[in-house]
Amino acid sequence: MNTAKTHLSRRGAMKLGIAAGAGVSLSQFALHAEEAGALPLITRAIPGSGKKIPVIGLGTNQYGVSTEEELAPRRDVLRQFPKLGLSLVDTAPGYGKSEEVLGKLVTELGIRDQLFFATKVTTDDGDEAKGIAMLEESFKRLQTKHIELIQVHSLRGWKTLLPILREWKKEGRISYYGVTTSEDNQYDDLAKILETEELDFVQFDYSVGNRNAEEKILPLVAEKKIAALVNMPFGGRRGPHIIAKTAGKALPDFAKEIDASSWAQILLKYVVSHPAVTAAIPGTTKLKHLQDNAAAARGALPDAGMRKRIEEAFAAL
Repeated sequence: MNTAKTHLSRRGAMKLGIAAGAGVSLSQFALHAEEAGALPLITRAIPGSGKKIPVIGLGTNQYGVSTEEELAPRRDVLRQFPKLGLSLVDTAPGYGKSEEVLGKLVTELGIRDQLFFATKVTTDDGDEAKGIAMLEESFKRLQTKHIELIQVHSLRGWKTLLPILREWKKEGRISYYGVTTSEDNQYDDLAKILETEELDFVQFDYSVGNRNAEEKILPLVAEKKIAALVNMPFGGRRGPHIIAKTAGKALPDFAKEIDASSWAQILLKYVVSHPAVTAAIPGTTKLKHLQDNAAAARGALPDAGMRKRIEEAFAAL
């Protein structure tokens, strides 16, 4: 997801010394990421089908670029993404040219069959034709005949769109459907949808710095057996990018117990260790950040006691 420009970015935080604060040089950091690749990959099953996907995916709302200088690092991220064992790529028509860029780069790299595409659809005025037109455009932009997951973006037009998505699933055009939000003020509406509608997936915001989803949404997801994608696992657009709080701070001693070599990995492992969460989708356009994030999908995950220790360590920063 986007990060407000007024907040310290992950890149800035790293420059200020996350690695240094942990007593780890950048070269050692890269080594730790490489070593993490030897650990078992953590996957979760999609409740409706049993298909397993890695617990870390990729958010792409910063992929709507056009110059080769801008495209090059994003191409590098996508090239490496499946090599790291990851598959889920989340996008949306609302992310500018992101779908178009993904379609172009994924086709160029020849990796479509290694990816799990998730995109979104909206119709603010209940116009079914507009919703279908947006869906068809997504297929064209992504240069694919099948999309694994389509979600109603920010619940906009869900009453109109869910019946269409159910039909498209029956026809085999998509594998799964669901709804999304990234705003806590939509949780009451989301809860009503979860209680009354049959869904494959739901996407919402959740992090160690924003645990409001634990009150109602996560219990409902578990009860209804719906796959859950977490956006903004590092915070984001409507609040501080929580990675900024870790700048210059040493890793807690318990990091090694969960095979974590960076604060980013601790924060991601916290999110995906919740038993109702299927995967987190941190956004990045930097290869080194992708490698760091991917390491969170390997090794050990925190148990309930360790999750409490992470909460306490974060609160003490």
